Amino acid sequence: MTRILTAMFACLAAAGTAQAQGTPADHPTILLWPNGAPGAEAHHGEPEKVVDTYVRLVNDPSLTVYRADPTHANGVGVVIVPGGGHRMLVWVNEGVQPARALNRAGITTFVLKYRLARAEGSSYQIERDAAADARRAVRWVRAHAADYGVDPHRIGLMGFSAGGELVSLVADNPAPPPPAHPDAIDAADARPDFQVLVYPGPLGIPAKAVAGAPPAFLAAGSLDQCCGTPTLTLYQQLRSAGVSAELHMFADTDHGFNVAMHSERLSLQHWPDRLMDWLGDEGWLTPDGRKAAAARKPFE
Repeated sequence: MTRILTAMFACLAAAGTAQAQGTPADHPTILLWPNGAPGAEAHHGEPEKVVDTYVRLVNDPSLTVYRADPTHANGVGVVIVPGGGHRMLVWVNEGVQPARALNRAGITTFVLKYRLARAEGSSYQIERDAAADARRAVRWVRAHAADYGVDPHRIGLMGFSAGGELVSLVADNPAPPPPAHPDAIDAADARPDFQVLVYPGPLGIPAKAVAGAPPAFLAAGSLDQCCGTPTLTLYQQLRSAGVSAELHMFADTDHGFNVAMHSERLSLQHWPDRLMDWLGDEGWLTPDGRKAAAARKPFE
């Protein structure tokens, strides 16, 4: 009987994961560089490795598309950057599930697979290659915005942990020199219109170009020894620079709470709601809403 129940639960778990990820037809994957990423052309076409939903050995950076239901799509697009310590990608809990959560709010999402600099045997570098993948992702979505019903001026970049490091490197730090061999995608702006950092890692923080950085939503746990301090540091920098920023530090919470898949804390269950509140208050969820929000007088 125990074996039967174990098999049943295994089947249910597998079915749930498959349903969360969808099928390739439902969620197409687009290579950011169809002929291979710069400097990684020799590895173009090499297969990824997936173990227990964690993605490893990424050589062809890509975006997987999760469209919002057209009945309530609002024109916002968000590139989601999963974490995983630059060794792997926490694909479901920090990629697919956040994509689904934002879909429910009418936001079309694009989950990024980027090159992993700390994977065993990797020759990639975080600031050179992984950050380049994040910049390319924003450029690609902006260049193809019309194809997905997305406003090219309402594109966000959202990252968890190591993915949050990439968000800050792209949004809050100086841009690198232009690519040596630019293509049509490279003509698009790589800086997002807004940024969402969820327990971001320390790389790139303190940031070096916060003046003029995009508005930011930041969240972390008060017990997070890795990433609580970088979150606070970046928030203070943005605030001092006059950048609109909102911070949520959750009590008695450690690293990796993702979208509360493994927690019963009500604050964590509802933190995506706080993100949606912020997006609405800042005017991102409606055309021209950002201008109206910027024109409002502060609460008196």
